[in-house]
Amino acid sequence: MARTDDDSWSVTESVGATALGVALARAAESDCGCPLFIDRYAQLFVDAAVARGWDPTQIAKHLPLVGGYAAARTKWFDEYFIAAGANGIDQIVILAAGLDARAWRLPWVSGTVVYEIDQPQVLAFKADTLKAHDAQPASRYRAVPIDLRADWPKALQEAGFDPSTPTAWSAEGLLPYLPPAAQELATPLEIVRIECTRAQRFRRDPAAGGTELENPLEQLVLGGWR
Repeated sequence: MARTDDDSWSVTESVGATALGVALARAAESDCGCPLFIDRYAQLFVDAAVARGWDPTQIAKHLPLVGGYAAARTKWFDEYFIAAGANGIDQIVILAAGLDARAWRLPWVSGTVVYEIDQPQVLAFKADTLKAHDAQPASRYRAVPIDLRADWPKALQEAGFDPSTPTAWSAEGLLPYLPPAAQELATPLEIVRIECTRAQRFRRDPAAGGTELENPLEQLVLGGWR
């Protein structure tokens, strides 16, 4: 997906549409026979986008390939945040939140504050959809509508974030959609710093660091696969 340094988007276009793709995957997982999680809000977002003219047909074709990955990733971060709460962490920051509904659906410890950072149009779509269904957050929810290429640490603090308080962070599915210069999230507060040289090298060569198999099928059979 081509990106420029000054582009923007609504929830049905460009990077915003990827949030709908993840919502579609979460909705599908929630309705399967043995789901890893239940996210009833995901279908609300999909339906609201379709009502605005969004066509999920093309993205739906890729669900068999990426649906399992999206589901596993969602489950991992669900458990990560629940574990954070169990260990006394009650300040949460979700970068590039998209249509994440964890502030509404997870069993947060009383008093937990959840900050969501994303494009203003994306967060507005989410807020409008949830309001239309009288959904109430299960946390003290704080939206921070700002582009992550802008001074989001400042906006985060202005929303009430306390940098001296232990915090659980997530950057789920974020880095692939940032321009190269923005993939190192260094801030004046030194909140987050990501070393992605190795990750970029791995992305260029997916086999890097892997194991060579002369006959993969034979190895699977020997391992007990049928």
